[in-house]
Amino acid sequence: MTFTAINPTTERVIAEYPGHTPEQVEAALARAAATFVTWSATPIAERARLMEGAADLLEAELPVVGELLTSEMGKTFAAAKGEAAKCALAMRYYAQHAEEILAPEMIESTASRSGVRFEPLGPIFAVMPWNFPLWQVVRFAAPSLMVGNVALLKHASNVPGAGQYLEDLFRRAGFPDGVFTNLFVGHDVAEKIIADRRVAGVTLTGSEGAGRAVGAAAGRALKKAVLELGGSDAFIVGAGADLDMTVPMAVTARIQNNGQSCIAAKRFIVLAAVADQFLERFVEAMAAVTMGDPMDPATALGPMATRAQRDQLAEQVDKSVAAGAKVMAGGEVPEREGFFYPATVLTHVPADSPAANEELFGPVAVVYVVQDMDEAIQLANDTPWGLGGSVWSSDEAEIDAAIAGLDVGMVFANAVVASTPELPFGGTKESGYGRELSTFGMHEFTNVKTFYVA
Repeated sequence: MTFTAINPTTERVIAEYPGHTPEQVEAALARAAATFVTWSATPIAERARLMEGAADLLEAELPVVGELLTSEMGKTFAAAKGEAAKCALAMRYYAQHAEEILAPEMIESTASRSGVRFEPLGPIFAVMPWNFPLWQVVRFAAPSLMVGNVALLKHASNVPGAGQYLEDLFRRAGFPDGVFTNLFVGHDVAEKIIADRRVAGVTLTGSEGAGRAVGAAAGRALKKAVLELGGSDAFIVGAGADLDMTVPMAVTARIQNNGQSCIAAKRFIVLAAVADQFLERFVEAMAAVTMGDPMDPATALGPMATRAQRDQLAEQVDKSVAAGAKVMAGGEVPEREGFFYPATVLTHVPADSPAANEELFGPVAVVYVVQDMDEAIQLANDTPWGLGGSVWSSDEAEIDAAIAGLDVGMVFANAVVASTPELPFGGTKESGYGRELSTFGMHEFTNVKTFYVA
């Protein structure tokens, strides 16, 4: 099996990588298991030194890495460099805070002393997506390596260069061979890796289908799993919203990463008091989004990552329009080279249409108008997903109602939903389970070992 990178802007093959043979996979698993023994015994201070070194290398190579990400999946060059810089920031955060986060916690009991220790589990297998080719991996790997685990990566097939870059980065920073291994394998081999007794846990970011498959395989093998899956995040515009701030951020929230983000705002739920003003300004702003070459600094919206992704989105929009949805901006595949789809706004979306029931993984916004915050929260929760959501208002009562009422893993007020090293990241319902980042994420792949001294 060959892993091929295709530039979504030019539709041309830019690189090919041979798949790993069964013998190479076995050697990687054996090496990871052996390396875990020594790496888990390595002092945290030494792990931190190496992680800081990896961050230094990454920061020094931002333009090179940015061009790699842009060429493989089409995000704008500025966004690609920003993603790489964010990875370096996370590496430094866990290097600097790991000792504190992993310190034993004392718990009062009938013992003379008791509490818990946080100890590494072993090799962790990561199945990662293409939309944030570095960040999705690093937000798992940085905390997990600092814990003392080692990592095995199966990256998405259309971003093979990003996976190989990460393995090379950790090796060049001085990490021992086997601490981080990139594997060019298919889904059939991935299931075998999950079942392997040397693998201690599994983490996946991807679709619900992939989550069900990986979760089932991990369950059969009795392995700890963390799943970060799809989302259809609500962007609630309250009666107290400052539209001068809210409208530009609504555009950003929808087209970030060319609209291909699990935490991108996808459903815009607007209170009637401000609906006419918001819709007029939002449609105008979305129609003005500059689409083009992602290497051009003037471009705000690049191509979608693959032809299949673009065609699926176009089909979802077309079927929704046929069912009665109204196109306010965009909505048509442009006649040009590359996997482009314009910034699009849909209103009057029927409840039984794809736009109302499926995740739109591209730059398409669905706008709903409701009478009050209670109705907004009810509509926001009327979805299989529960990843994140945002509320936009200067009214603290509206903000507090949304924070308390939304059935999601994360609520942001007057800010777009984002992931940061300090805060836990994850969702509810079909958006998965477990947490990444923060103290909670760092503890996911640890043995929380109780100790009791009489």
